[in-house]
Amino acid sequence: MNRRLFLRALGAGVLGIAGCNFSLEEGIFNPCLSDPTPERLLNHDVVQASWQGIEPAQLWDCHVHIAGVGDGKTGVWITPRMSSPFHPWQNLQRKFYLNASCTEREGRVDEDFVRRLLQCLDAFPQRAKAMLLAFDFNYDERGVRQEDRSAFFIPNRYAANLAQGFPDRFAWICSIHPYRADAVEELQWSVGQGARAVKWLPSAMGMDPASPKCDRFYQALARLNLPLLTHAGEEQAIAGGAMAELNNPLRLRRPLDEGVRVIVAHCASLGKNIDIDRGANGPRLKGFELFQRLMEEPRYEGRLFGEISAVIQTNRIESALAALIRRVEWHPRLINGSDYPLPGVVPIISLRRFVQQRFLTEAQARVLSEIRRYNALLFDFVLKRSLISGGQRFSPVVFESRRLFEARSN
Repeated sequence: MNRRLFLRALGAGVLGIAGCNFSLEEGIFNPCLSDPTPERLLNHDVVQASWQGIEPAQLWDCHVHIAGVGDGKTGVWITPRMSSPFHPWQNLQRKFYLNASCTEREGRVDEDFVRRLLQCLDAFPQRAKAMLLAFDFNYDERGVRQEDRSAFFIPNRYAANLAQGFPDRFAWICSIHPYRADAVEELQWSVGQGARAVKWLPSAMGMDPASPKCDRFYQALARLNLPLLTHAGEEQAIAGGAMAELNNPLRLRRPLDEGVRVIVAHCASLGKNIDIDRGANGPRLKGFELFQRLMEEPRYEGRLFGEISAVIQTNRIESALAALIRRVEWHPRLINGSDYPLPGVVPIISLRRFVQQRFLTEAQARVLSEIRRYNALLFDFVLKRSLISGGQRFSPVVFESRRLFEARSN
């Protein structure tokens, strides 16, 4: 068996063991075609229709990961487990992420990530931007860094440097663990360097959003009027299963009640959490149901928002996607993020299923399939703009995300 067939079989086996819902209809690897996205695709009716009603300068993709391994003196760090044959699932995840972002050249990963992302953005109008995510270490309750519990680290300084180096294409979002003794000071530094929000993934980073330990940080966020972009619901891309309940969307009541603007990544569209509104032993409900409950509370109007990255993955379509498209009254409170490079992980998005469930036509799916071979970022955008359910589409305002990140401290 050759290497590619072996990896295909290994990938299918590991994904199956992990319980992921995936499709091999278009293979398992991103082909990473090196040519720019062809003009015939950029000018195609399906792509052109995606831009109708959108002001390109307002399009800020608010969920773009920085992939890397630290080979470019960037300060990026990944856990050794992701390169260990004794941790095959994490090792395979690393290979998928690097393939998705077309950064597989040994010794050039950090450099190639930036190069490929800029090439993807070349297909977007001028002034459209990607918001780069920093990512902090895991910390314990004493505020001590825990590398052995961390998956990776993307320094705030690296994300800031990229945004300052390419101001026409990048903005950035800092990541600061609230238990750190210097959390507020790091936040103030980040704001001074142009950070537009804070990114958390509670289960991976080891913080409880409902803990009083976060209050000082929340007060600083409210004072600076800086949004908190935080994951909610089940997380499958990064290890942290033992702390999964930290991703319960109801735990976000605390920052909301402190006056923080909260953006719920993925709209909590995967997995179940305890209904802690009914006590510590409450029933387990879908995370998306709990997110809906928060969205429907009038006191959180103008303060709680949902972010639609990953809702196009095959394991989320039936749980949330149609509802998000049809709830037109929510659209001013939804914002777009791609979760790049994940749209380049070919097996996790099934165009065939979208056609079968009448979100797309066959003709649209053919165009999108070709776009993905050149440009995962454009693929994500055009796919979301093309989806239809109950006669509705995502409104242009969903993609004009800049509005949430413009308000700043006095």
